[in-house]
Amino acid sequence: MAITATAAATAATPATADATALGRARLADNFNTFLSLLTTQLKNQDPLSPLDSNQFTQQLVQMTGVEQQLATNDLLKKLVGNTASGVSTAVSVIGKDVRAVSDTANLTGGKAQWIYNLGRAATDLKVEVLDGAGRIVHAEAPGDRKAGDHAFSWNGKDLSGAQQPDGGTYTLRVTATEPSGKPIASTTYVQGLATGVEQSNGATYITINGGKVTWDKISAIQQPATVAATAATPTTSPATS
Repeated sequence: MAITATAAATAATPATADATALGRARLADNFNTFLSLLTTQLKNQDPLSPLDSNQFTQQLVQMTGVEQQLATNDLLKKLVGNTASGVSTAVSVIGKDVRAVSDTANLTGGKAQWIYNLGRAATDLKVEVLDGAGRIVHAEAPGDRKAGDHAFSWNGKDLSGAQQPDGGTYTLRVTATEPSGKPIASTTYVQGLATGVEQSNGATYITINGGKVTWDKISAIQQPATVAATAATPTTSPATS
C-alpha cells in the first residue's frame, strides 16, 4: 500500500507542477501587459479627465490575490508530497534492517558502526573517526583493501584510550589511493534496525542505531536477520506414536 501511494504521488507531481508553473508564467505575462497598458494610459491621459486610480488599484489587488493563490498551491503540493512519501510511508521501515548513505553515526552501547564501499582495490587505505568538532579520535589502516563493502566498528576509545560517552555523533573518513596516488572513490553507509521516524523542516528522518538520516538517503531495506532466519526455519510436526 505504501509503495502504491508513493507511486501515485510521484505520477501526479509533474502534472501539478506544470499547471502551477503555467499559471505563474501567464500571471507574469498578464502583469507585464497590464503595466505596459497602464504606463501608456498615464502618459496619454486627458489632464482635464484623469484616470480613476481605483480601477487599476483593484486590478493590482486581483493580480496579487492570484499570486498568493499560486503560492498556496505550492504549499499544498509540499504538504501532499510529505503525506504521500513522508512519515506515513516511512513508518513501514520501523523494525526493519535499513542501510542508508551517511558518514555519520552515533556512539551507542560503546561502539559506532559503518560500512564503506571501495570503488576499486586500494594500495593505501586509511580510516579515521572524527568527533563533532572535526578532531581525529581514532585512526587505523585496514589490511583488507579489496574493492567492495567493508564493515567497520569503532569501540568508542579515543587516541589516548579514553572511552567516549554514548550519544555522541562521529564521522567516518575513508582515504583510499591507487599505486599512482590517485584517489579512489568510496561511499559510506550506516546500517541497522530502524527504530523511529520523524519529520522536521519538511524532511523525513529515520533513526538508525541512534542516529538520524533523511528518507532519501536509504539505499536498502530488508527483514532483520533474526526474522528472516525464523521465517526460513521449517516447523517440525510432533511425532505421533
